[in-house]
Amino acid sequence: MPENKRDNGNPQAGFSNFTPYVIKEGDEYMDDAQLQHFKDILLSWKQELMEEVDRTMHHMQEDAANYADPSDRATQEEEFSLELRTRDRERKLIKKIDKTIELIDKEDYGFCDSCGVEIGIRRLEARPTATLCIDCKTLAEIKEKQTGI
Repeated sequence: MPENKRDNGNPQAGFSNFTPYVIKEGDEYMDDAQLQHFKDILLSWKQELMEEVDRTMHHMQEDAANYADPSDRATQEEEFSLELRTRDRERKLIKKIDKTIELIDKEDYGFCDSCGVEIGIRRLEARPTATLCIDCKTLAEIKEKQTGI
């Protein structure tokens, strides 16, 4: 994804600006360097999300107008509603990022919550807040489709 372009429908769109971790022979999974790598990614991502929240607040304050035309008012309210829904998703994502940073600080990051295996460096770079390995996530998605939950 290009730098400085945000997809408002995808809260993850902003964290693609990082250098992939280069795994060296003899590296132990989730050693200090790897933990720091992911912590840096998460902190940067969180900062981008917080800046977006600030921009939204300023935008809504500046653009708030009392339009005489009901259609203009409705359009503005719909735009604000969409922005607020997006920011709510990002607020939830910030909470998830904070929980993930706590796991890193406890050195309990990078292992599947369900089966305990390594999630993997590349999967975590694709989704730094992942808590399930690809197999357990796939199984959970299949179960979700079957039960409709």
